[in-house]
Amino acid sequence: MLLRLPTTVSEAQECVAAGAVPIGGATLVWAGWQRDGFPEQAVSLRDLPEANVLGPEELGAAVVLHRIDDRVPQVLREAAAGVGTGAVRRTATVGGNLVGSALRCLLPAALVLDARATVLGPDGVHEADLTEVLAKRPVLLDLRWRAPVASAYRKRAGAAGGPPPLVVAAAVHREDGTPAGTTHRLRVAVRDGYEVLGGSAPCDADAEGVLRALRHSAFGTLRPTAWEEVHRHVAGLLDRITGGADAG
Repeated sequence: MLLRLPTTVSEAQECVAAGAVPIGGATLVWAGWQRDGFPEQAVSLRDLPEANVLGPEELGAAVVLHRIDDRVPQVLREAAAGVGTGAVRRTATVGGNLVGSALRCLLPAALVLDARATVLGPDGVHEADLTEVLAKRPVLLDLRWRAPVASAYRKRAGAAGGPPPLVVAAAVHREDGTPAGTTHRLRVAVRDGYEVLGGSAPCDADAEGVLRALRHSAFGTLRPTAWEEVHRHVAGLLDRITGGADAG
């Protein structure tokens, strides 16, 4: 197998056009390749600057999870910290987790940040929403979002070999076009099993009013125990905001 390491977007596009298979951190594909055979060419974005950005409003697809720190919002940082073992986090990448994994542990955090993706397609680089990324599995270059007022993440403990543990992610943003302190929107995403649900509500009302609005949206089908987790998580985040906690 020939591993190609492009250093520019045009080189990466040439690799993909030539049939090179994106490898990510190889944590998910290696076992399958050993079983089914290796492709003739693979491509890694680890040397591509555009895929290695890391900041308050951007995260590259080639960034390994171990590198994700307090430069990104809390919800995304804690989601990355909860993936697998330390050894896995030192090799698994953002792109591999979102595009190549059935669990997509970073997806709830990306959804509540209202993240947009930069992807590499046959016609070049373009912006895409997360729905397109999940459906078409393009070559992901990076994620970008607006910094939230506050965010939070919770992953329930799971049994070894059991179903994926419940995940609740939440973030609050100022609404576009409004002055500071006027209108805010809460976004919540829940991974229950392999299904991810997302919803949002204005959050300038009291916490119970916000939770009622959420309950009557996409979360009406959640199991009672899962909704209880959402209720506690959202109430805690809104308390942080009203108490003047730091954003992130």
